Amino acid sequence: MQGVTKAKYYGRRKKKYDKEFKLKVVEISFTRGNVKDVVEEYGIEAQQLSIWRSQYKNHKDIAFPGNGNKKQTEEEWKVAQLERELRDMTMERDILKKAISIFSKAIRRKSTAFDEVWISFDSC
Repeated sequence: MQGVTKAKYYGRRKKKYDKEFKLKVVEISFTRGNVKDVVEEYGIEAQQLSIWRSQYKNHKDIAFPGNGNKKQTEEEWKVAQLERELRDMTMERDILKKAISIFSKAIRRKSTAFDEVWISFDSC
């Protein structure tokens, strides 16, 4: 059967269907109106076809993204990208703040130690 691969899933075989196969089966099921015939013809579970149909109804343009990819519209993708950039910039800022704090403490220690040396020379 075209569009079907089998993968091992906890010791048993799990069928994987590609996007084109899913779209074809879902569209045929909508045109025929008889889900039972489509399920028998393509050898898939009725529950699986029901899930595919609801995914197709809810997200027609982004249905079946494949292999763990999220269903995202262009706007959602852009928002996610901006959130990643914000997280990275915030992390960079925090690192720089910490570095400034560390260096300023080290400079203060050196200057006080230097002042103490001069004071000890002056008192001699």
